[in-house]
Amino acid sequence: MPKITAVFCDVGGVLLTNGSDRGERGELVKKFGLDGDDFEGRHQMLSAAFDSGQLDLDQYLDRTIFYRPRAFAKEEVRDFMYSQSEALPGSLALMGRLAQAGTVFLAALNNESRELNLYRIEKFGLRNYFSVFFSSCYLGVAKPHPQIYRMALEISQRQPEECVCIDDRPLNLEGARSLGLHTIQFLNAGQLESDLRRLGVEV
Repeated sequence: MPKITAVFCDVGGVLLTNGSDRGERGELVKKFGLDGDDFEGRHQMLSAAFDSGQLDLDQYLDRTIFYRPRAFAKEEVRDFMYSQSEALPGSLALMGRLAQAGTVFLAALNNESRELNLYRIEKFGLRNYFSVFFSSCYLGVAKPHPQIYRMALEISQRQPEECVCIDDRPLNLEGARSLGLHTIQFLNAGQLESDLRRLGVEV
């Protein structure tokens, strides 16, 4: 097996909680007393544009919540959305060891809106771990579309067989495997470390 030289790692669901997944959106609905079906329907119609950087956060909130007067401010919603981000136990420490070892190229590969992505990069010091961020909001395409993995390979100038993609969602890993990347489905930090070692990545 070719030596692994690059690790493409998801952020939400692997290193951090998902900042705006279904569970977090449910908390948002409860916090601000929204009509859940209305909000979710609007979100689903706008999520692709939001995650691919075609809508900024203000535009997204205008279309999903503030299309009519509310008793709360947009800043309150934004702050609540940011507050949903937490580190997952052990994962950041593991990524820190990988970064310190310097034996592989580390890159984030994630679906995320621009403002939330930048907030999480800064809040959790992710620049200390990753050399580059292949985020959907910057590339204009999202997982599981094969194009996002193809772009990550081409920009980093790597061959698929020397790369491993880490994600918590099987569908996203299918897109990576279709191009020949090794894949690891994240369950917990201990399992991730073991699977990386099996691929010859020293942690």
